[in-house]
Parts: sequence; C-alpha cells; structure tokens
Amino acid sequence: MILITCWLFSFFIPCLSSGADTLLVNQSLSGDETLVSLAGNFEFGFFKPGKSPNYYIGIWYKKVEETTIVWVANRDTPISDKFSSKLKIVDGNLVLLDESSTQVWSTDLVISTSSSYASLVLGDDGNLVFRNGASSSPPIWQTFEHPTHALLPGSKLGYNKVTNTKYALTSWRSREDPAKGLFSFELHQNRLEYVLKYNKSIQYWTSGTWNGRYFSLVPEMKSDFKYHFNFFSNENETSIAYFLYDNSTITSLIMDASGQIQQLTWLESTKQWLAVWIQPKTKCEIYAFCGTFGTCKHATECNCLAGFTPRSESDWYQSNFSEGCVRKTNLQCGRNAETTDFLMIRVKDLPPNGSVAVGSSGECRTNCLNNCSCNSYSFVDNQCLVWDGDLLNISEDNSDGKEIYVKVASKDLPRREKSKGVALATVVGSVAGVVFVLGLIVLIIYRRKKRLVGKTTEGLLVAFAYRDLQVATKSFSHKLGGGGFGSVFKGVLRDSSVVAVKKLESMSQGEKQFRSEVSTIGNTQHVHLVRLRGFCAEGINKLLVYDYMPNGSLDSHLFHEKPVLDWKTRYEVALGTARGLVYLHEKCRDCIIHCDIKPENILLDVDFCPKIADFGLAKLVGRDFSRVLTTIRGTRGYLAPEWLSGVAVTTKVDVFSYGMLLFELVNGKRNAEQSEDSRGTFFPYLAASVVMAGGDILSLLDSRLNKEANVEEVSKICKVAFWCIQDEEESRPSMSVVEQILEGVLDVNMPPIPRSIKLYADNTEHLVFFTESSSQGCSQEPSSSSSGV
Repeated sequence: MILITCWLFSFFIPCLSSGADTLLVNQSLSGDETLVSLAGNFEFGFFKPGKSPNYYIGIWYKKVEETTIVWVANRDTPISDKFSSKLKIVDGNLVLLDESSTQVWSTDLVISTSSSYASLVLGDDGNLVFRNGASSSPPIWQTFEHPTHALLPGSKLGYNKVTNTKYALTSWRSREDPAKGLFSFELHQNRLEYVLKYNKSIQYWTSGTWNGRYFSLVPEMKSDFKYHFNFFSNENETSIAYFLYDNSTITSLIMDASGQIQQLTWLESTKQWLAVWIQPKTKCEIYAFCGTFGTCKHATECNCLAGFTPRSESDWYQSNFSEGCVRKTNLQCGRNAETTDFLMIRVKDLPPNGSVAVGSSGECRTNCLNNCSCNSYSFVDNQCLVWDGDLLNISEDNSDGKEIYVKVASKDLPRREKSKGVALATVVGSVAGVVFVLGLIVLIIYRRKKRLVGKTTEGLLVAFAYRDLQVATKSFSHKLGGGGFGSVFKGVLRDSSVVAVKKLESMSQGEKQFRSEVSTIGNTQHVHLVRLRGFCAEGINKLLVYDYMPNGSLDSHLFHEKPVLDWKTRYEVALGTARGLVYLHEKCRDCIIHCDIKPENILLDVDFCPKIADFGLAKLVGRDFSRVLTTIRGTRGYLAPEWLSGVAVTTKVDVFSYGMLLFELVNGKRNAEQSEDSRGTFFPYLAASVVMAGGDILSLLDSRLNKEANVEEVSKICKVAFWCIQDEEESRPSMSVVEQILEGVLDVNMPPIPRSIKLYADNTEHLVFFTESSSQGCSQEPSSSSSGV
C-alpha cells in the first residue's frame, strides 16, 4: 500500500525513501523521517533532547547506542511538533518551517538562480552537504563549515576572511537545551592557537601556538598517533582541521556545557564514551564555573560563601552552578553601619575587575561600607581595591591566600566572625596578664628544640650538627643500605622522630650530589616525593637527613623475600610514581630530571604510598625544556638509548626508565635475568609477544599473585610501558599523559614494538643486558631500603 501511494504521488511530489542519504527539490523531511549515510554511520532528522518538550533537527551517530548529537540546525529556534514541521529546499536554500509554516531556520544563502537539481546529502563522515546543482557540483553550504558544538574529523575551525565569520564551537546552554551557551572554542584570529572563551570575550584557556606539528601548550599531541592536523590559509580563509589515521575510530571534539573542551572516543567493548583529552583539566579553572559568589573547592565542588545561598537550588544540586549564589538577606542601603558587616576570606587570586581606591586599610573598609554599590574590598600591598559588581572565580586558599572582605548582612555572618570584635577585646585583656610567662615558656622550648633537632636555615631545611647525628644513629651502627655516593643509616632524633641519614662518602662525587640534593629537594614538597628534612656540612662530613620509610624500597618487595605486594598496591605505586614525576617535570619551580628512576629509588611509607627518592643524579633545566648536556648517569637496565649515544637528555629519559619499572611491577622480577644455561630472558620481549598477539595478559603477571589482578589494568600498564620505552624520545608520552591514562581520563591505543625489542627477537645471542651498576657505582643491593634515599 505504501509503495502504491509513493508511486501515485511520485507524479507530483517525489517520496523520501526510508534510509535514503539524499533530500531533493520538492521533497521534505518531517516527523520520524531521516536521512542515513550510505554506510550507516550518521543519521539526520528531528530529535528531542532528554525531557525537553522541544524538537530540533540535527545529526547524530547511527551506530552508537547512546544517542549523541553532533550538529543542530535550529538550536535557538526549537519547534513543538515535528510531524507538522518540514525541512525542504526552497529557492536555493535549505529551510525549516514550523507547524504554522513559519520559517524558523535557513541556510541564508544568496542565490541568483535556483536549480531543480539542488540536493542535500549526508556523508559517512557526518558532513551534511548542500549543492545547487548536480552531484558533481561543488558544495554551496556544508555543516563542516558551520559546526555547532562538536567537531568531527575533517571538520574545521577558523574564520572566513571574506565574510568575517568564524567557524567555532559553542556549548549547549544545558544538557537538555541546545541553545548557544556561554562557552566557545575557536581559532584565535591573530595567532595560530585554539582558545576557550567565556561569553565570546573572556579567554580562560589556550592551546599555545601551532608549530607545524602540535600546539605548544598541548605537548601530549607529540605522542598521539590517532590524529593528524592540517593547516590551511589563503586570501579567503584560515582554518585547521584534524583527521584520523584509523577511520574506524568513532570520535568527536565536544564543547561541553560545563565549559570544558573534550575529545571523546566511543568504546564498543563497554558501550560508553571515553574522554581521552579534556581542557581545562579541573573545572575550577573554568571561568565563572561556580557563578557569582560561589567558591570552587577540590577541583569540581562549588560552595556558596557564608551568608549566601544558591540562586537556583534545583540547578545547584544537579551540579549546574552557573547561576551562582545570592545573599540570604538583601543589604539595606543607608543603614550599612547597623546591618552590614564583612566576611573575610582568603583567595588564591583576587577576582578580576577590581577598582583602585585611595586610602588606608581602615578608610578602604569604611568607604566600601558606606558605598551602597560596593560589594567587597581588599587591601593588598598598601593598595585599596574595591569591587562594585558580583564576584566571580573565587578560589579559596586558607593557608597563604590574599584577604578579601565581602559585604554580607550582619545576621548572616558566621558566629565566629560576628563575635570577633568582642572576643578581641577580651583576648587582649587576658593575654596582657600572661604574655610575660608565655614568652618565657616559648623561649625555653625554642632553645631546647633548637639544641635537640638542629637549626632551621633556608626554607624548611634544618642544619644538623655532626655530633647530634652521630648520637641519633648510634655512631652509624644501623645500616639500611648503600648507594653510589654513600651509605644510609637509621637514626632517632631526641624528639623521638625516626629519620634516615645518608652519609656521603666520596668527596668529589659526594660534594656534587650534596649540592644538587640540597638545592633541588629542600624546597620541593609533594606527597609522592621523599622529604629532605635537613643536612650536615661540617668539613669533610656531609650528610643528608630524610624522612624514614618503614616499608623500605620497592625492589625489596618485588625481588626479595618481603611480603608480596598485591596488584592493587602495585597499580597505586605506578600511579603515585607517575604523579611524582609529573610534579618534578612540570609543576615545581624548576623542571627536574631525576635521571635514575628504578625500584631502589621508589620508597614506600607506612601505607605503601610511593615516594620518589635520591635526587642526587637530578639536573635542573629551564621551563622551556631546553636540553642539558651531561655525563652519563643512572643505572643500566633503565637507561634510555640517548644516554648511550652521548646526545643531550630531556625528561624523556625518566619516561623510559619509568616504562622499564612498569614491566618489573607486572612481572615481579628484573626485566633481564640470566638462566642456568646463560641464556637471557628479557621480559619486555615476552610481554610484546603476548600483548601484540592479544594473548592471555594475566600470564605475564607475577606468579605469586596467582592471576589475581584486574586484567584491564594489567593490559593498560603493559601498553603504557611499551609507549614509554620507544626508541625515539619524541614517540614517548609525557608523564602527565601517562598519569591521565592510569587515572582513566585518557585512553591508550596499541603501541608499536620498539626496535630494541625486535633486535632481541632477531639476535638473542649477542644482546647484552645491562643489569650491573653504572659507572657511577650505584649498588643493586637493597640500596636505600627503608631510607628515604
């Protein structure tokens, strides 16, 4: 019956075939009718987002179970009835008519003559192409040049120099509202760099400039083998597009409603989208993420300031914080002194748009209090700053932040703040009577502590007397281990704290290591770095004092008879070590190359939390990661190829060593072991044969674990390890990328087999395994066990 009806109507209006990829002149799209690309990758038609009562027309993935929209036509002009609305070609334009035949969206093309052969075709790449002629004619309009919130491979961002229009991504207003939101992702008009903007004006993230291979502030692009970028520029336009090496990958770049730009990849195995790249990494970095008078904590959590309440509680408790907060009680202008007070908070950075005012701290407060338009003030560096508008981007820092005072109703001020004035008078009177006694007590305690635990010098380091350390270690009788530059002893200070004391024994080398460690570790603090507490420098006696690590070093648990670490602990060790290296490479004041990452230098505290130790081989380089020439250091077996070639080294030598360490975490043995017949067993080669062939990944696991491990985590660790030991340093990921992979933020694809592994397969008889100590004399015994060194 349907076929007969279509045959009858074909004399007047051509029917739209079910599953067709093309819309022709005199055809229309309505109701549940859709266009489907030839291979079935994409579908185009009407849709309703979530529980929204409105309909839109757009493109989505056809083969993905989770409905994912990648383009929306009428995002700001929804319709209420899809069955009485029509999309059709009219006078050389593609138009959408609502239920009353009113035009709600159009391609808005200026066409001198319209063709009866005009057509709209949905391609398998997701590009919707409109032509005003035969199928061989060039497109006059296409969605790849008019992206909305998603960028598919082949689509481009940039700007048209002729029409002065941008190809940019703009977020949805909310999860169920495709209307243009506040966040956009675009190509900078004057520089080759991507930027994220708030309200089309305020930039809050940049990719850095394009250097022909990658964006300068996105170094992970150097080791990403899924995408390649094409830059195009002429007198008409400037644009950048990305493409896939493997076209079977389902991926798109999304400008999310939260303000983050996300590269999503569909995992068929789990039927889920995986975010393989996100910027900014934390939502606290997104401009106005917590709205007005909202403060961002713990990377994703927003709270209203004391005396404020969410503007929209329903949105707030659904984690939509953009509306921000309002005062619980409106301020009464003209009665400020009676009903208004100030809430003091400490912030990492003062909010933008503050105005400079004249006056002392007291005058700054009084002027703001009496000015009805003043919302807050701060007095920093002898300068008064006032804010008339609402505060945005408040990130509290209670330890060392800058003070800002926010106006609130007196009755809404926390009790501790309200009673401050009364309490202050009481405290002053009380303290006056006992201050002399307290002073004497403090002086006595200070002198005793100084005598017992040393003298504090620069930063947090303590200068110990050699005599005190000799007593603490019982004349250096309890040896914990030995390293290339000296031995490590257990000690107990007179305040009962347990320490590890490293006694530097080689004058020439010890001096160099001493200077290096004191300068680099002293003010470097991180949860995954061993803490240097102090030092001793008296003549030829040079010692370093570290926190004591009760569970020793990683090698003692992997290669010796200590209790076996379960898989969960091993994975946490891998992740913690990665985080420590990220801090050294990217987040501390000076980039630090460790140069000797190995199990002996990974210490475990009482909770088996890993701490990177022994910075004696570290070398400081500039923040621009410029290379630094140095003599060969480190322990063979963990050395990157560039060490042996004599060329300059970068942070990628640590990445290589870390990769070798990952293999030993999996296997529980040295990577290179000699059997009784003197034939070598090289674990990375064995791992390659299993991983690349898709074999039983748990067969690689330490036999003592009885295959009790998360198979996906083991597979992930092995793949990361192979990426880390690539022969070319440019092919190795940065440690920040490794960290994100282990955290599950980024996906990891199958790595290529390094040439060194292939060499083993081709010639096992002549391959030399470097497992002995380096020329610097680094010991392979349980050096530094329990030492903090």
